Amino acid sequence: MVLSEICIKRPVFATVLSLMVLLVGLMSLSRLTIREYPNIDEPVVTVDTTYRGASAEIVESQVTKPLEDSLAGIEGVDVLSSISRQERSQITVRFRIERSADSAAADVRDRVSRARRMLPDDVDEPVIAKVEADASPIIWVAFSSDRHSPLEMSDFASRIVKPRLQTLPGAADARVYGERRYSMRVWAIRRQNVELPAGRIEGREREFAVVARTDLVDPQQFGAVVVRPASTPDGYPVRIRDIGRVEVAPANERTSVRFMGKPAISLGLIKQSTANPLELKKGLLEMLPRLEAELPEGMSMTIANDTTVFIERSIASVFSTIWEAVLLVAIVCLFFLRNWRAMLVPLVTIPVSLVGAFALMYAMGFSVNTLTLLALVLAIGLVVDDAIVVLENIYRHVEEGMAPLPAAFRGAKEIGFAVVAMTVTLAAVYAPVAFMTGRTGKLFAEFALTLAGAVIVSGFVALTLSPMMCSKLLRHERSHGWLYLLIERFLVGLGSTYRRVLTRMLELRWLVMLAFGLVAASAVVLLGALKSELAPVEDRGRVVSIFSGPEGATIDYMARYAAQVEDIFSRTAD
Repeated sequence: MVLSEICIKRPVFATVLSLMVLLVGLMSLSRLTIREYPNIDEPVVTVDTTYRGASAEIVESQVTKPLEDSLAGIEGVDVLSSISRQERSQITVRFRIERSADSAAADVRDRVSRARRMLPDDVDEPVIAKVEADASPIIWVAFSSDRHSPLEMSDFASRIVKPRLQTLPGAADARVYGERRYSMRVWAIRRQNVELPAGRIEGREREFAVVARTDLVDPQQFGAVVVRPASTPDGYPVRIRDIGRVEVAPANERTSVRFMGKPAISLGLIKQSTANPLELKKGLLEMLPRLEAELPEGMSMTIANDTTVFIERSIASVFSTIWEAVLLVAIVCLFFLRNWRAMLVPLVTIPVSLVGAFALMYAMGFSVNTLTLLALVLAIGLVVDDAIVVLENIYRHVEEGMAPLPAAFRGAKEIGFAVVAMTVTLAAVYAPVAFMTGRTGKLFAEFALTLAGAVIVSGFVALTLSPMMCSKLLRHERSHGWLYLLIERFLVGLGSTYRRVLTRMLELRWLVMLAFGLVAASAVVLLGALKSELAPVEDRGRVVSIFSGPEGATIDYMARYAAQVEDIFSRTAD
C-alpha cells in the first residue's frame, strides 16, 4: 500500500505519526471523566406535592390519584410509582431510556398543570424535578461528639465545613443530613428583639456610631420578654418564662442521623457530572487536617461512607489485568516468533493502540470506567493481530534470503488490503452493539465502540509503524540456537499431528457433522436453562437496611427502633 511504502521510506515520519497518536491519547486520558460504570442518564421525573394537615388517605385520594391518572397517558412511561404519606404526595415517573429527560420533564409539567384544577384549592403548588444521575453524594463525613449536641454539631458543619467543601475542585454541592437550625417563634420577640441606631458621637478627629443593643442573645433574655403588658386589669406583666420554658433547641426535628451508635450530623459531598471522583476525594483528604484543627474540643469528624473505594478497586483491578495480558501476549509472541527483535514489532502496537483509543473515547464523550477498561483488556489480544500478520509476511521473505528493506516493501504490499479487511471486519463485529436499544445498549455502547476504536488504531499502526520497524529490526539468521530448534521441532510436530487429525476427520465427515449438530442443539437447550440478568451480583461487603414505622410515628419512636437495628448489626458485624 502507498501509506506503508511512504512510512518505510521515511522512518522518521512513521515514528512521528505514532508519537502523535500517543501524545493525543495521553492528553485525552488526562481529560476523561472517571466513573465506575458508564453514565446512563435515565429520564426520571418526580412530582412532590404538599397538602398541609391532610392524612395519608386524603392525600392519596385527593392528590396522588388525580395526578397519577393524568400522568399515566404520557408517551414513553415505563414505570409510574407513588408514595402517599401525611401531608405529602410523591410521584416518580420513570421513562424508557430512549426518551429525552428534558422533553419528558416538559410533558410532566404539562400534564400536572392540566390536573391542577382537580386538586384541592389549599394544596401547595406541585414541585416537578428531574432526577440527576450524579445528584447523590459520593462521600459522607460524619460529625459526632460526647460533649456537643446535634444542634451544635449541625451549626459547625453548616457554617464552617460546608462552605469549605463546596470550594473543592469538582464539587457541585455539599448537603447536611440530620441538620438542626436555631429558631425562636414568638411574635413578641420580633417587637422587642431589635437593634436601633442611636446617633453618633463626634470628636475633633474621629466619630463613633452609637447603637442601642437591645437584641436578645441568651435564653434568660428571651424569657424576660413581655407577652402581656402591665396595663391589663390585674396590673401584672406576663413574661415568657411565666408561661413556659425557654431553651435553645432545633427549629425542626424531622430527620436524625446516628454514627457508631451515637447521635451525629452527616455531610454529603456531591461531585459535578464531569468531575473526577478520585481527584475530589484527594482534595477532601488534603483539606481534612485543616478542618480537624478547627473542630471544637470533644467533636470528631470521620469519613463514614466512601463510594469511591469501589471505583479505585475496580479500576486498579482492571489495570492489573491489562499488565498481565500484555505480559502474556509478549510471552506468546516470543514463543511462536522465537526472535526478540520480531517480538518488539507487535508488542509496540499494544501501547500505541490502547493509548490512541483514549483519544477516540474523549471525542465520543466516553469515560474511563470498568467497561471501557474491560474493552481495552480484550483489545490487547486483537490489536496485535494486524501487526503479527504484517510481521509474519515480511519475516517470511527475510528468512528466504531477501534483505529487510525490500522484504518490508513486498510483504506490506502483499498483505496491505488483507489487513484493512481484517481490521474493518473486527470493528464491524463489535460496533453494532452500540446501536442496541434500551438500558443494555446504553450500558455497553462505550464498551463496544472503545473496543472497535482500539482495533482501528491498531490497523493504522500495522500499516505505518510495523513495516518500518520490520525493515529496521529484522535480520536473516543463517543459524539458530538450541531453544529456537527445540520450539521449531515442537511446532512441526504439532502441525503434523493436526494434519493427521484433519485427514481422519475428513474421512468421517458424517460423524463430525452429527457431533457438531449435537453440540449446537445442546448449546441451545443449555442457553434456555440459564438464568439471565443485566449484570452479575457483586458482593461488596455492605448491607443496607430500610424499615418504616406505622402511620404517624414520631422521630423519637423511629430513633428507638433504629437503635435496636444498630444493636443487631453490631452483634452480627463479624
